[in-house]
Amino acid sequence: MTTSSTAAGGSTHLGGDRVVVWSPDYLDYRWGPSHPMNPTRLDLTMALARSIGLLEGVETVRPDPADDADLLRIHTSGYVDAVKKAGSAPAGSEPPADTPHGLGTEDNPIFPKMHEASATLAGGTLAAAREIASGRTRRAVSIGGGMHHAMADWAAGFCVYNDAAIAISWLLDQGYDRIAYVDVDAHHGDGVQHAFLDDPRVLTVSIHQHPATLWPNTGWSSEVGAGAAEGTAINLPVLPGTVDSLWLRAFQAVVPGAIAAFRPQILISQCGADSHREDPLADLSLTVDGQRASYLAMRDLADRYCEGRWLALGGGGYGLVRVVPRSWTHLIAAALDREIDLTAKVPDDWRDRVGAMAPGVELPTEMGEGADLSYLAWDGPGGTPETGVASLDRALTRIDSAIIATRRACFPLLGLDPEDPRD
Repeated sequence: MTTSSTAAGGSTHLGGDRVVVWSPDYLDYRWGPSHPMNPTRLDLTMALARSIGLLEGVETVRPDPADDADLLRIHTSGYVDAVKKAGSAPAGSEPPADTPHGLGTEDNPIFPKMHEASATLAGGTLAAAREIASGRTRRAVSIGGGMHHAMADWAAGFCVYNDAAIAISWLLDQGYDRIAYVDVDAHHGDGVQHAFLDDPRVLTVSIHQHPATLWPNTGWSSEVGAGAAEGTAINLPVLPGTVDSLWLRAFQAVVPGAIAAFRPQILISQCGADSHREDPLADLSLTVDGQRASYLAMRDLADRYCEGRWLALGGGGYGLVRVVPRSWTHLIAAALDREIDLTAKVPDDWRDRVGAMAPGVELPTEMGEGADLSYLAWDGPGGTPETGVASLDRALTRIDSAIIATRRACFPLLGLDPEDPRD
């Protein structure tokens, strides 16, 4: 273990070239006992990572909350003030009927110290960005981040402060002028896209469930950015039921080419785990194995184009026990270059602890799900293979329609040939 030092912004950490950002204060971001975004998922993830030995000898960063100056990079002063006021009300009190800015809704109910808890998540992502920008690390992961729906003056989709957008704004001020943001949450990364819609220095890529079938009903392939930034918003909507092999076919047909053309200096990933087949709020059909494959793919892109600079965040994911802890333990492992075998056993001490907390839940026994991750590479328009299985052939045709729609919308604006699978 190396000695402690102080990071920019006051965070303390241990030396090393890969960091995990974590604070027990992340667990204060709690909307209520019946709300689907329960911080138990974060607690169980860190417990699993520790139990499996993943964090032994790893540096940890405990972040300070983001201050108002950083929140105001993305959010309006009126909104920040409204969040502070709402969260300072006595516990159990009803919010005023005219609570503004999307606060006090079913998705975004008021909870005590809402501002402080939300600022802590944003501070975690900022701390990760500062570690990378300073050169102290190449990779940093904060599973508490990824609140990608928050708008400048509006809470949305369980998100109060848009930590990823705040960190991107800060990085731009540090001299980065090509930042790539890749969002694999089942829901469209609308807040981050909106924040940089007309900024050609930021490439936003979102792979998500089709907007005709899932909130926030945005992220059509025709959304490509505005003005000088046309081509730097890339949206790849996929249909409900999309499985690992089809999702990976789509990812590889769009994301590497776009990243290669943009040549970013840093890659930021929002790694929402709600693409899993068991997630209660979305309808995709990935496995933990497929999610892990997406994390490794994004890490490899950072290694290839960004000199390894990769900032990985959490996000959505509402399979609190069976899905998120395993998925994000693999995410932490990817950031640390300590991949965990998918056939590794889930430690008994973790299972015992969780079994006592959730006695009715069938607990996983392995870190993976035995999925077949082989996929057929996209080979251009008209190249959709025929397997002879009618349902699979229909699914391949549909995923290829999504691929070519996205490529035709964006690739020419990046100087790429949408029809050529080599681009």
